[in-house]
Amino acid sequence: MKFLSAALLLGLATPALSSCPYLASLSDDSPQRQLTLKTENTKSRTEQVELADLQAVKKDIVELLHSSDPKWPSDYDNYGPFFVRLAWHCTGSYRTSDGRGGCDGGRQRFDPERSWDDNTNLDKARSLLAPIKEKYGLSLSWGDLFVLAGTTAIEDMGGPVLGFCAGREDDDDGSASLPLGPTAEQEILAPCETNGECEEPLGSTTVGLIYVNPEGPMGQPDADRSAPQVRDTFERMAMNDTETVALIGGGHAFGKTHGACPSGPGLPPNEDEENPWSGECGSGVGVDAFTSGFEGPWTTQPTQWDNEYFQSLLNYKWDSWIGPGGHNQWQVRKEQNVTAPSGPAADGDGSQDIMMLTSDISLTRDPAYLKIVKEYASSLSSFENQFSHAWYKLTSRDMGPVTRCKGSMVPPAQEFQYPLPPTPPSSSLPDFSKVRASLANLLSSNAVSASSLTTLAWNCASTFRSTDYLGGCNGARILFSPGKDWSINSDSEDTLEALQSIKDTYGESLSWSDLIVLAGTVALEFSGADKMRFCGGRTDASDGLGWSYLTPKITGSLSDDSNILIDEISKLGLTAGEYVAILGAVHSLGDLPGDYVGQWTSDPFTVDNEYFKNILDLPFTLYENRQYKAEGEEIYALKTDMLIREIPELSSKAYDYAADEDYFKGELKNAWVKIMNADRFDIEGREEEYCE
Repeated sequence: MKFLSAALLLGLATPALSSCPYLASLSDDSPQRQLTLKTENTKSRTEQVELADLQAVKKDIVELLHSSDPKWPSDYDNYGPFFVRLAWHCTGSYRTSDGRGGCDGGRQRFDPERSWDDNTNLDKARSLLAPIKEKYGLSLSWGDLFVLAGTTAIEDMGGPVLGFCAGREDDDDGSASLPLGPTAEQEILAPCETNGECEEPLGSTTVGLIYVNPEGPMGQPDADRSAPQVRDTFERMAMNDTETVALIGGGHAFGKTHGACPSGPGLPPNEDEENPWSGECGSGVGVDAFTSGFEGPWTTQPTQWDNEYFQSLLNYKWDSWIGPGGHNQWQVRKEQNVTAPSGPAADGDGSQDIMMLTSDISLTRDPAYLKIVKEYASSLSSFENQFSHAWYKLTSRDMGPVTRCKGSMVPPAQEFQYPLPPTPPSSSLPDFSKVRASLANLLSSNAVSASSLTTLAWNCASTFRSTDYLGGCNGARILFSPGKDWSINSDSEDTLEALQSIKDTYGESLSWSDLIVLAGTVALEFSGADKMRFCGGRTDASDGLGWSYLTPKITGSLSDDSNILIDEISKLGLTAGEYVAILGAVHSLGDLPGDYVGQWTSDPFTVDNEYFKNILDLPFTLYENRQYKAEGEEIYALKTDMLIREIPELSSKAYDYAADEDYFKGELKNAWVKIMNADRFDIEGREEEYCE
């Protein structure tokens, strides 16, 4: 098998902080520069490409699993454990704080992720899979291939699999992973004073690792202190205790750790592009491999699914020691009449005793974890049920709703996907031209303001997060907590009450989510915006759980920050111009929200480009220590508006819109339709059926 060079397969390195061992402190002198914002969409979508025959891909993966290349020999004549690690480390970077990480995008091919300590030697796994990727081309993304390889490996080794959600789209670079660190972007958005004790919004305690330092907190073999860190980091990706223990035990049912000597793995890709992680122990491969620095298998049958891992945790006493790789790990206590279990050596020559890591031992030191360990040790069926669901959640959480999943192996919608009722047939929907007329009449009668309707629709749709596809107005979760309780939605109850008569008129055929979006659209048109496309067929959720992680970070208050705003726009999936156009339209209408006072423009009933002229040209000063007022004018603004003129990418578009009102309205039309339909994965390929 031909191994591709790192430069060709993985792409050019992007700047990153190098040499991030487990105990290193993050750089204190990372430049605190302002984040930059994209000004145009650069990622091409690939829905039009027919998905590869996944059964054929699985067949090719299974054939690869049972091969061995001398350039990177398989342990136990099986690459299965290697590919389980690949999939786990690609998907396990996901975090709920901002939806970043995960394997959608296949960004493990790029820095910073490819040079993380936890991804040592995974360049070899990607190289092994490269011929399969080349065979299927654009019909098989790298992200899908990585996850399918790990899932197929589990199944091939006898493990339980719930299904597979295909449809990941590859990124062209690793820029979307820069906030994961270690980078200047991460230091701006989520600084960590001591690497090893990092807190949210970071997803792990240690930048460069997927979860915790398996050696123990700050490299100390303290299993009692390790357990809280394990729980904390798994909770950051919304895993509960049963899922956490199942994933650890299931992952550690397979394979071994590699730490043949203390010399280390060699330089990472961002320091040695041509020959990364060459290995400093002997030949650097096989029994001489160095990956994590720990050495040994967890079980006596490292390529066979079972619950031996849990039984060994309970049946033996364990002591910490310094392994051959120079790191703290655990061995069966040396006692009279006690022999440590052993399995075959990775190369088949002799045997090797099982071992544990501090993070493994921690599962026996926490009462809640210990109870689950005992359950899984005594009941293989319970373990299998929990693991199959937890693995699917781990590998699919960043994919969003089940409507994004493609292929023939997709299981029914899971709770973590916050499923909605199915999209109704277009024939059952109301005549939206009549709904439009009803809304126009409501506006003409002054029963509700255009400002309140546009704000409601914007606040509903702008919860969408392009990082993990959560949020959006499909589901109308703005009706429920936590969304309805957010300060930005303080006026939403009155607006919804004004819409109730229209909802009653059309009954079940008109969902609240369709009504909210159409009301905002009609309100903009009523106020002078161009006619906009509307797509119906949304359905309503029964609770607000799907918004649990979407609390707004930009509210208009003086605490709003330029870097946070840039990051929020990026997560929305909007360009600078799109965001400015929408904000300009919403802020052209009505009064400032909540407890703020005043208006943005002299004509708060019309969508035009006065807002941009005011923000750019008028001198503003702080007013009542909570907002801004133009000197000598009854024009007011929020901190968010001030940031529009402070951030170069945003002010540039504001100047364009101030100079050309028609251009502004054209951009607004496209941007509004985009964000209102950003979450409509349910009608992809059927837009003509559901859209006006």
